[in-house]
Amino acid sequence: MLSQSHRAIVASTVPLLEQGGEALITHFYNTMLAEHPEVRPYFNAAHQASGDQPRALANSVLMYAKNIDRLEAMGPLASQIVSKHVALQIQPAHYDIVGACLIRAIAEVLGPEIATRDVLDAWTAAYGQLAEILIGAEAARYDEQAQAHGGWRGDREFTVVSKTPESAEITSFVLAPSDGGPVMDFKPGQYIGLHIHVDGEELRRNYSLSASPNGSTYRISVKREPGGVVSNHLHDHVQVGSKLQLNAPSGIFTLEAGDRPISFITGGVGVTPALPLLEQALATGRPVTFIQCARNAQVHAFRDTIEAAAQRHPQLSRYYCYDQDDGAGEARPHGVGYLTREQLEAWLPEAEDGVRDVDVYFLGPKPFMRMMRKHLHEAGVPDGQVHFEFFGPAAALQ
Repeated sequence: MLSQSHRAIVASTVPLLEQGGEALITHFYNTMLAEHPEVRPYFNAAHQASGDQPRALANSVLMYAKNIDRLEAMGPLASQIVSKHVALQIQPAHYDIVGACLIRAIAEVLGPEIATRDVLDAWTAAYGQLAEILIGAEAARYDEQAQAHGGWRGDREFTVVSKTPESAEITSFVLAPSDGGPVMDFKPGQYIGLHIHVDGEELRRNYSLSASPNGSTYRISVKREPGGVVSNHLHDHVQVGSKLQLNAPSGIFTLEAGDRPISFITGGVGVTPALPLLEQALATGRPVTFIQCARNAQVHAFRDTIEAAAQRHPQLSRYYCYDQDDGAGEARPHGVGYLTREQLEAWLPEAEDGVRDVDVYFLGPKPFMRMMRKHLHEAGVPDGQVHFEFFGPAAALQ
């Protein structure tokens, strides 16, 4: 039971977390992954090595401590966590492992002078409350998925029915359930979980659904990442007829109702969830701007798809920006170099009295997203009308 004294103690640790939270969480991860190999498939080794995973959890712990008396102030963070956990099939037993390792890390990193029995008891109670909230929300989501038409719980076998290169780096896989049954509907912008074994190693990944729901198949479009164990395996070894284990769709990066113009801004493989979102947006009749950034023409995926959509929907404006333009071919970009604020101001709907009344959805590599968040704010787009999603661990976009 989380008492008021527990809340006060947890809140008092916020300065310590702000200063050393990342070091504490790194120690926690190192301990947990070394002593509990059963949880390793749920963590991307690349995100561990880069520090993205520890930073993301450190930020979540800090937000929780800051808002211990008003969890609603955490905004969409809790929903993001639940969606990621459901796609990865996190179970209640995993929370016991995480909790034990987290409290142990607090004791070992902060030391006995700071991590007193009262502090450890307070954090044990606080973690217990958070775990109870998340477990309950995830259980409800699992039940909802299992009861939906075409839905399921846990793994479900799918067969690859087509494999299509979309660019020099991105390949699409269309997947149909091996049992011949229907598939659960999903909201454009969501993703599915992939449970796979590569060279005897169990791994789990999330991939955005890159085509609109049709009731019978799912499509994912995967970028070959340098050193990416799963992405390279999919590109090199998964063929038409291959079997894959999928978990049901999840995610909160979805189109919000309204009548404002809509703008999508994507970088690299961030285009994948934007494709079904674009179709949904165009069906509303609202004006739509689609801005797509890529390194060059060779890695620019789905340009033909966007051009075809523009032919069908005159309310769609589209702009392409390449880091480098080699001048080859007829498909030329509208801008060269990193996307600037000036270009955004020219391509987005015009501002009135310094404010742009537009809903913006953006996704791409984290440096790209940080830059877009800054540009959009300076261009007069209200923060409440800016929506984004992360590939991998969530991060603060300062």
